[in-house]
Amino acid sequence: MERNSFKGWLYLIPAFAFLGVFMVYPLFDVFVYSFEEGYNSASQTFFGVGLYNYSYVLHDPYFLQAIKNTLILVAITVPLSTGIALLISVGLNSIQKFRDFFQTVFFLPYVTNTLAVGLVFMILFKKTAYTDGLINIIIQFFGGNSIDWIDGPYWAKMFVLCFYTVWIVMPFKILILTSALASVNQDYYNAARVDGTSRWRIFKEITLPMISPMIFYLIITGFIGAFKAYSDAVAIFGTSLNSAGMNTIVGYIYDMLYGDSGGYPSYASSAAIILFIIVLTITTINLLASRRNQS
Repeated sequence: MERNSFKGWLYLIPAFAFLGVFMVYPLFDVFVYSFEEGYNSASQTFFGVGLYNYSYVLHDPYFLQAIKNTLILVAITVPLSTGIALLISVGLNSIQKFRDFFQTVFFLPYVTNTLAVGLVFMILFKKTAYTDGLINIIIQFFGGNSIDWIDGPYWAKMFVLCFYTVWIVMPFKILILTSALASVNQDYYNAARVDGTSRWRIFKEITLPMISPMIFYLIITGFIGAFKAYSDAVAIFGTSLNSAGMNTIVGYIYDMLYGDSGGYPSYASSAAIILFIIVLTITTINLLASRRNQS
């Protein structure tokens, strides 16, 4: 028994080494950089150690705007995409004919390049010298006024970003929830139908409890993914996210490293640690809530 246990730990050494080199060490390194004031990456020098980097980041208007954008994106897209995916999955699970075809159709956006989908959204929403965009044409057809979705008011730009994000993440959630629904024991449904139970009560008392672990999994991963959003905003608004007022926390970190205001690894590290704390806190809360719900 002890020999088998030793072999098991031996097999895990490569995985531990990989995690240590590419995950634990970088996290520790970023944590150290976040306290080094005036760090110069070229000379590998700094002139002090303290909390100035955190103070600067937390008072930077661009970072505060990035936090606002990210929190709105998380609050809207995670529950909305999960709810819509659940409804679509239940609908797909209730049909037999062409179910595989529709599953493939719904999954296509997930395997499509993010920037390509962003380009399509720009064509749909962006006003140009030649056209107001397909969405505005539809709005005008019904008597509405044209809206500058990409370069216009903040609420319009946030709507496009949320719409795009939901569109991108929903296919994966549909795939997971469809698989979860297919794994539910049909004997529960048959017994409920014999008792004359309504469809809503079957969904509430049988379906939801049986697939709740997958729902919480999608919510947790959805929160993490939404907090790391960056390519979504770039795909629609380009790389000048600060000027567009649509930057995210990850976008702010990237700008501090490589953007027009780049060359400040200490500020970027501080922002990264703040993001890590936010994500860790929300993930922990979700895990505790899921365990309490299951118990």
